[in-house]
Amino acid sequence: MHGGLSFERVAMCFRLHRERVTTLKEAVLGRFRQFATPDEHWALEDVSFSLGPGESVGVIGHNGSGKSTLLRLAAGVLRPVRGRVRVQGRVSPMIELGAGFDPELTGRDNVFLNGALLGYGRAEMAAKLERIVAFAELADFIDVPVKNYSSGMYARLGFAIAADVEPDVLLVDEVLAVGDERFQRKCQDRIREVQRAGCAILFVTHAFEAVQALCERVVVLDHGRVAFDGAAATAVARARELQGLGRAVPVVVTAV
Repeated sequence: MHGGLSFERVAMCFRLHRERVTTLKEAVLGRFRQFATPDEHWALEDVSFSLGPGESVGVIGHNGSGKSTLLRLAAGVLRPVRGRVRVQGRVSPMIELGAGFDPELTGRDNVFLNGALLGYGRAEMAAKLERIVAFAELADFIDVPVKNYSSGMYARLGFAIAADVEPDVLLVDEVLAVGDERFQRKCQDRIREVQRAGCAILFVTHAFEAVQALCERVVVLDHGRVAFDGAAATAVARARELQGLGRAVPVVVTAV
């Protein structure tokens, strides 16, 4: 693996149409008059940072700071208005686990379907199937339609597929709450494995503890701009300051 990802003075703008049509008459008349100029919302402005092979970089910030937009740009779902996003290698987006699943198909069929969406042939996914099923702990349910899966089973299979396709760049978004605490640790261990193999990891989250556990370097976004890029502990302190949270106070639990 030799993945890499860079944002070079990236800006992304969305147009917000605020005109509301409440009656049929307004809708008809609206066809014959000029609409008001839409408002512009700059989700990201002049964002620059990069990560290389084996590097794990976290992104944190308040709601609306631009984190989701940044992930969609990295995944190629959006194109920036200005600047450039460069991706080196195969990207595996672990953004919405199981997003590409067909609920009518079995877990087994969805493994092959997701593999095809990620650019893998049937023979390649067949070689991975046993390992994916074992990781997801779904041996007894792999031939059951996924519409009958619990949300946890659904997410576990999605994670197992995304983490086993040998990505060069792994995009992770709030998916480490999969299953129970034991399975969450298993997911974190798997992410560390792909990192050691040279995968570049971009981890977007609201969880300060998780980002410090997985990333040595963290980018803080504030209203679409990079407010800090550096050591994880300092980044979390900066994010807390921007959000008005102050310093975290440790809680001591005493047995009764």
